[in-house]
Amino acid sequence: MKTLFKVLFLLFLTILSTKLFSQKMVKYYDPVKNDSLKVGIGANDFLPFIQKGYTLMLPDNNNPKGVLIFLEDSNYDKKNFSSKQMYSQASKHNFAVLSVSTETPLDFYFSKSSINYTHNLIQEVFKKHNLPNENIFFLGASLVGHRALKYIEFMKKGDFDFQPNIKGVVICDFTLDWTRKWQQHKRDIKINQIDLWEPLFINYMLETYLKGTPKTAPNNYNHFSSYSYSDENNENITVYKNYAIRAYIEPKIKYRLKKYFRTLYENNSTDIVGFLAELELVGNKNTELIVLQSEDNASRERNTQTTWNEINKDDLMDWIQKQVQK
Repeated sequence: MKTLFKVLFLLFLTILSTKLFSQKMVKYYDPVKNDSLKVGIGANDFLPFIQKGYTLMLPDNNNPKGVLIFLEDSNYDKKNFSSKQMYSQASKHNFAVLSVSTETPLDFYFSKSSINYTHNLIQEVFKKHNLPNENIFFLGASLVGHRALKYIEFMKKGDFDFQPNIKGVVICDFTLDWTRKWQQHKRDIKINQIDLWEPLFINYMLETYLKGTPKTAPNNYNHFSSYSYSDENNENITVYKNYAIRAYIEPKIKYRLKKYFRTLYENNSTDIVGFLAELELVGNKNTELIVLQSEDNASRERNTQTTWNEINKDDLMDWIQKQVQK
């Protein structure tokens, strides 16, 4: 009897959840283009293009007071995987959640066409669904977060009729310093102790689109980095001077030492702490650093996505609410 009750109760919750969210979901994705992107020097180093488009979750009253934006890959990020984790909290506090994807697989936003597409689509969605151009927050881990920073920099430096009224940015465990990242992967390749797909892929993309290495094209790497320890000017920092910034890191020092043979320098936490320090220096007093402590179990898989998964989303939404009330 108890087992039957549990089954019926779970069925009820499933139906209720479907009712709450399915009626408020808007999705539009173009068909996948039959083409691929070269991502390495090998004959088979290509990735197929993915679906470009968006998913929008609207709160109960269809009249949100703000929007959370994730620039998620429609395929390699499992389509809205990170944004879905905020649906419940966002709806409860009357926020919409928008996830946008370009057609480029694992898009670094090297191309202006990708950022232009993202900007035009955000503008279109805001107009079509009458979203408020206020209380806008960009969030994300890994490339999702990187895209957010590159999009904001591109938009703030451009002359666009539509400018999202950004209130804050939530960054989670991703690379900001691409000179450091290139050097990290150069070492990975040299010592050859791990699967080299990612180091070879990322360094190929950096060297191809930034037209060289940090030694031969340092200015290109500095410009592409939202923050870089080796860049004396760090001009991109001022873009974020007036935004609320909350940053999450999970250093995973022991895990990365044992699994990847990496040093303290070869850690995204280095970038994010440096980024916050530079923000303080230019006058941003509304920054916060949250350090998540990973377990000592080195066999447990740890990456940027697991860091995002373990964030307390209720606490994060409370922080967002406080920024709106300021």
